[in-house]
Amino acid sequence: MSDQSRRRSQAIMGGLAGVLVFVVLAIVFFVVRSGGDDEKQPAATGTATTQEAATPSPAGSTSAAAQPDAGAPAGSLSPELSKEPDVQPGTGGPLTKLVVTELVKGTGPVVKAGQTVTFNYKLIPYKGGEVVDSSWSRGQPFTSPIGVGQLIQGWDQGIPGQRVGSRLQLDVPAALAYKEEDLRFVVDILAAQ
Repeated sequence: MSDQSRRRSQAIMGGLAGVLVFVVLAIVFFVVRSGGDDEKQPAATGTATTQEAATPSPAGSTSAAAQPDAGAPAGSLSPELSKEPDVQPGTGGPLTKLVVTELVKGTGPVVKAGQTVTFNYKLIPYKGGEVVDSSWSRGQPFTSPIGVGQLIQGWDQGIPGQRVGSRLQLDVPAALAYKEEDLRFVVDILAAQ
């Protein structure tokens, strides 16, 4: 085989390889694009690391407004849950036990340990101060299993038994929290499944 024939063969093979790469990339693009349109639910974990498991923080990707899903029939959430709560500090202390106060009565199904629950929440130190953490400030609710040791004990003990659609104030003693101080959460239960 002459040098000219060899170069021609290499050029043809290079061109075919380039076309093949283009076709594969086009297929991948269309598969990924069509798969992304079908995904309407928030992707969520809450279990990535020990720190994340101990600290409630969002992992979902929906808007901050209450979004009903399988755990809450459409229209069953109170309009109050679409408004960010104003969390006021507690009085007295230090806390010796978990105190759960229902601020908005939910009418949805009862949350059970082991379910995956979607929340909006706001956290301040119990005695007051700046907001420590908030799903509202990030514009996305937080989704995690409840009652299985992936969240702070105050949430695992205080949320099962409550109804979807509830807004709760959780006053969590340091022993059931992740910080060395008492905490106050206002938690909206948006869905459970």
